[in-house]
Amino acid sequence: MSPNTTRTVTNAPAPRVLVVMADQWRRALLRGALREAGYDAVGTRGVREARLVQPTLPDRGPVRLLVIDQDTIGGSELAGLGALRERHRDPDVILLARATMKPPDGPWRRVLRRPMSVADLVSAVEEMIPLPPELHHAIDPR
Repeated sequence: MSPNTTRTVTNAPAPRVLVVMADQWRRALLRGALREAGYDAVGTRGVREARLVQPTLPDRGPVRLLVIDQDTIGGSELAGLGALRERHRDPDVILLARATMKPPDGPWRRVLRRPMSVADLVSAVEEMIPLPPELHHAIDPR
């Protein structure tokens, strides 16, 4: 491998994970854990707001995964999910499903049922989007 190739891989931006969850505190906790693991996690309250996230930004990776809380996708929001995925070039989707309700049909690659831990979600993301060793570090300055 040439030195230029190594430099390109090392400087590659972290993949973005878009967390769509109405509850601000849970969303912030999940974002923080994902950022600590090396993912560029961003959060929104719903699908409509998530459609405002730019697909490409300088020095940032593409949205490679959507993490959607079942509580955020009633009726029209579920219909808007297709447009959101199209806008971001069809990323995989993890649904965070309610424990007492059947998850709706959708493009879920994986369904995690409550109760789940933050570590369970981070592990699922790591399985779906493994990071190379050089990107496996917290992305926020300490």
